[in-house]
Amino acid sequence: MGLRDLFGVSLKKGGFRLDAQTCLEILREVYRGNPFICYLDITIDAVKCGEATLSLVVDNAKHTNQYGFTHGGALESLADIALGVACATVGKRVMTLSFNMNFIKNIRAGERATAVAVVRHNGRRTMVVDVDTKTDDGILLTRATATMFIRDQYENIPECW
Repeated sequence: MGLRDLFGVSLKKGGFRLDAQTCLEILREVYRGNPFICYLDITIDAVKCGEATLSLVVDNAKHTNQYGFTHGGALESLADIALGVACATVGKRVMTLSFNMNFIKNIRAGERATAVAVVRHNGRRTMVVDVDTKTDDGILLTRATATMFIRDQYENIPECW
C-alpha cells in the first residue's frame, strides 16, 4: 500500500486533489522516519502549498548550551528542516546547497521556537526558501535564506494544490 492509498489522495485531471490536512499527514509520515528530527522533538505543525510551520520546545538536556540558552545549532536545525518541508509541500525532495542565518534573539529551556518557511523561487533544479523563527509571543529569533537542490519529486504531492 502506497502513501496515496494510505491517505486517500484522489486523482483529478492533470494531477492530485490535495488539501492541507492530507498534505500534513503525508509529510508527518514521511518525516517520522528521520531519526534526527525525532531526536530533536521537532513537530510539523501546519502546511500550505509552498509554506511549512514547524516547532520545538527547548529541552535543557538536548537543545541548550553551557549558558542555559538555546544552542544555535538547534535553531539552525529547526530552520533547515522547515526549509525542506516547505519544499516538500510543492512536491520537491531537496538537499540544502547554501544556508545563511542571522541570529537575533535567544530563548531558554521550556520555551517554544516556531519556524515558518516560505518558498520564494521554485525552479527546475533549485529553490530559494526563507524562514523566520519566532517565539510564541512573535519575537523574531532568527532569519534565514537557503538555496535548495531539487533531487527528486514526491509522487503523491503536486506542485500546486
